[in-house]
Amino acid sequence: MTGLTGCSALDEPSEGAAGPKRVGAPKSVVRLIGDGSTAYTGAQPGLRKPERLKPGQRPPQFVVFSWDGAGEDSQKLFSHFRKVGKKHGATMTYFLSGVYLLPEDKAKLYVPPGHAPGRSDIGFNDTEGIRATVRELRGAWQEGNEIGTHFNGHFCGPESGVGTWSVEDWKSEIAQAKAFVKQWKTNAGLASEKPLPFDYDTELVGARTPCLEGRDNLIRAASQLGWRYDTSGVNNQVWPGKEQGLWDLSLQMIPVPGRAFETLSMDYNFLVNQSGTTKGAPSMHQFWGNQFRDGMIQAFERAYHGNRAPLIIGNHFESWNGGTYMRAIEETIANVCGRSEVRCVSFRQLADWLDAQDPNVLAKLRTLKVGEAPKGGWPGFLAARPATAASPAAPVGAAAAPAGAATTGGAAALEGPAGEGPAAR
Repeated sequence: MTGLTGCSALDEPSEGAAGPKRVGAPKSVVRLIGDGSTAYTGAQPGLRKPERLKPGQRPPQFVVFSWDGAGEDSQKLFSHFRKVGKKHGATMTYFLSGVYLLPEDKAKLYVPPGHAPGRSDIGFNDTEGIRATVRELRGAWQEGNEIGTHFNGHFCGPESGVGTWSVEDWKSEIAQAKAFVKQWKTNAGLASEKPLPFDYDTELVGARTPCLEGRDNLIRAASQLGWRYDTSGVNNQVWPGKEQGLWDLSLQMIPVPGRAFETLSMDYNFLVNQSGTTKGAPSMHQFWGNQFRDGMIQAFERAYHGNRAPLIIGNHFESWNGGTYMRAIEETIANVCGRSEVRCVSFRQLADWLDAQDPNVLAKLRTLKVGEAPKGGWPGFLAARPATAASPAAPVGAAAAPAGAATTGGAAALEGPAGEGPAAR
């Protein structure tokens, strides 16, 4: 890959008198869309129907693992983490960069806002990379994972970066991201390949912006397009609310073990506060990975034994600092996803559950602070009809630096450009 940095079950036989042979249930009908790059194949398999909390019931502990710029390259991390997810009963969100389904020789089909046609800060792909990425996207969706978007060219910074884009610019970027998914067969000359098994116009309901920039106008555009959530901001570990009709499922401030500050729940942010480069001292790799893992687990424990707020974690398919962050994620998934009352799910599944709840119950949950368990226990806390809740406090350190600034203090270090280490920023 170029430019990446980063069944329907049959009826069981019946017992009793002989009769006409029973016929298996029909398989899902595949209805191709457009050039056959995507298809409607019925309801997504592997999803749990959301249930409303009963009075006094303790909420599940949700954990969302998500991946920016998801694609399969020579590192084979996409296929690896699909296996990890299946092993531990976890579904995740894969934020696809649209240009990963666009071959280099068709680069000028992409017209990025504020840039010349064919420009991308993360490059494009080749035929085999597209074939491999589509294979992983297809399998991931069939296993119950979500396919979101990380948009296209990953432009960051003040010079025509996504933070300068208007609502209309974002709508153009979204339309192009969809088009590259819906026309990958034609663009890559792969007409004989199997389609992606979903309609991307309905599958795509949320995103994370490059470098966490441009969120204000993005959510305006996303709201107008009927999306359901955004995960581009900075939150504390408290229960989410809605902004302009979208669930705010942003990254969260979590502990940095051994340090006196917190940072965002993403591999890149720990890297910025550890090595400041993607190629730090090999003698420190294990320590840095352990620190990231332990920070995520500490964040999990304070929610699990406290307010039960969903834990949101973001990552990249990268081998930064010897792949130590990938090890940390895998060990965290193994540690938490099998525990009682824990659900490791995609953002879409979390939004489904939130939408199924009594708004008054969610308002009551939002009164709990970071790590705060209900006084007197959950049965009493959620037994009666809750009162309207006050808004949660602003995230600690959220205003310490402008969005996108990489700092040595943990609170404000945000995601960097895919494919570039923090030294290149």
